[in-house]
Amino acid sequence: MASMWGEPLKLAVLASHPIQYQAPWFRALAEVVDLEVFYCHRQDAAGQAAAGFGVPVEWDIPLLDGYSYRWLENVSRRPGVDAFSGCDTPGIGAALQAGGFDACLVNGWYLKSCLQAIRACRQQGIPVLVRGDSQLKTFRPWTTRIAKYWPYRWFLSKIDAHLYVGRANYAYLRHYGVKERRLFFVPHCVENERFAERADRARGDGSAALLRAKHGAATDDVVFLFTGKLIEKKRPADFVDAVALLGARGIPARGFIVGSGPLEGALRRQTAERGAPVHFLGFQNQSTIPVCYAAADCLVLPSDGGETWGLVVNEAMACGVPAIVSDAVGCADDMILEGETGFTFPCGDVGALAGRMQTYVTNAARSRGRFAHAASQRSAHYAIGLAVAGTLQALQCVVGSRFARLGEKAHL
Repeated sequence: MASMWGEPLKLAVLASHPIQYQAPWFRALAEVVDLEVFYCHRQDAAGQAAAGFGVPVEWDIPLLDGYSYRWLENVSRRPGVDAFSGCDTPGIGAALQAGGFDACLVNGWYLKSCLQAIRACRQQGIPVLVRGDSQLKTFRPWTTRIAKYWPYRWFLSKIDAHLYVGRANYAYLRHYGVKERRLFFVPHCVENERFAERADRARGDGSAALLRAKHGAATDDVVFLFTGKLIEKKRPADFVDAVALLGARGIPARGFIVGSGPLEGALRRQTAERGAPVHFLGFQNQSTIPVCYAAADCLVLPSDGGETWGLVVNEAMACGVPAIVSDAVGCADDMILEGETGFTFPCGDVGALAGRMQTYVTNAARSRGRFAHAASQRSAHYAIGLAVAGTLQALQCVVGSRFARLGEKAHL
């Protein structure tokens, strides 16, 4: 994408730290614009453990290849990405000014660095694009909702373009008065092709079947998979209870839990006490997680509204695995076509969750292929190519407006 002078459009991106879901989008953007990503925080393996993984994590796929990036100096007294003050990078203003950028894309506004970048852009006349995934289903006391309503309407109206990730995020932005003309669909997405290829390979070479057998799953058993940090908002205890209910009813189903975190000990005790056929597979990195999806029949994500999207659903569906998702999860309205790509259930209602799981077991024998095909098809609507296209559409809008204003000034 070129500027009005024929040069490649220069886009700055402010991101908290390298994230496995954002890196592919950045690489794809770098193929069509002159991109530079500014990172606020160097998240090491110990930081990942503290952030909820429970174990030190080093991703085994490249996160910094294929695009230009720079580390900002983080002057926070307690550096991190889980608190507003954890990223404090006052140097972003000078970096933006020196770079001669046509626009700046900021990922959210939950960190001090994000507001520093937005403020610098406003001062320098650089158009600002913001991509977040906030949703109205996230629990907030009514006093908080009232207190922030008008400030948020004012703040969000100052952003040149909002890149919404899905329907819940779109509703959130409209709730706070963002105009339709400033909204551009840039979906949450994963590397669909990589997940699909590795899952197909795992099914073909027998590694998926071997994983099932290792944990006692018979050929006719339905394996339900939970994957994610073992933390409160993801409600993994609901998953264990639901699998226990199925077992008590004599339904041929097992649960696999992939992940680690502070609740692991309690979950293992709960599993033993309930006699639930649940098996803990531990943390799985990006290169091995597709094998887990291939070994499973259906994903379960019981999270509360703090789960603003749930990218494990994208991963699962790219692998041809349907999902049963709490109605509080951000992606529910986008990824779940009821009875086709999976099911939803009221958050916290374990009986309803077990009921949806039982419905899947009942239909699995004759409909497993149909569910798998529908899931794969749905994942294609939330792909990196569409995220790039939406970003370019937003850029064309805001940068064109900027150049028009510059042209007007030049003729004065």
